[in-house]
Amino acid sequence: GNTSEDYIRILQNVSAKGAAAYMRVSKPVNSSKLRLFGKGVCEDIQCKSEELVISKKGLYLIYCHLNFHFSSCPNSPTDLKIEFLVNDKVNRQTLSTWCASETCPEKTFKTLLQLHLTYLNVEDRVSVTLNHPKFLNENSLPNDNVFGVLRFS
Repeated sequence: GNTSEDYIRILQNVSAKGAAAYMRVSKPVNSSKLRLFGKGVCEDIQCKSEELVISKKGLYLIYCHLNFHFSSCPNSPTDLKIEFLVNDKVNRQTLSTWCASETCPEKTFKTLLQLHLTYLNVEDRVSVTLNHPKFLNENSLPNDNVFGVLRFS
C-alpha cells in the first residue's frame, strides 16, 4: 500500500532525476480541476493551466498541500474529497470528513497533505480535483496551496 513508511523507504533508495513541478493552485473556474498559476518550478514537465504534462517516463511522487477555511461549520458533517487524476482518470483519492456545527468553533482552518507514488509515462496528464473548492483558503494562506510532481527514476 501507499503508506508514509513505504514512501520513506522508497525515497531513501532512489535519487531525483531532474523532472519536477511545483505550482500554486487556486479554485477552478469552469471545471472541478484546481487551477495552476503563479511562479513555480517546471523542469522537464509542461505546466498548463489545469494539469502537468509528463515529458519523461518514470517513478513520480505526486503531492498536494491544501489549506481550508470554514467560516461557519455546516449543520451536518462535510466530506472533502481530493482526487489525483492521470489522463482524467482517478489515480488516487482521499476523503476526509469535517466537523458538524455542534462540535467545532465558528471559524475552522484545516490542512490536507496528499502524497502518491506512481509510475507515469510520457504525455501523461496529471491534475488534482476538489469536490468543495469553495472552502479552499485563498485569503490568508494562498501561497501554501501547492500541487506538484517529482521524478525519481
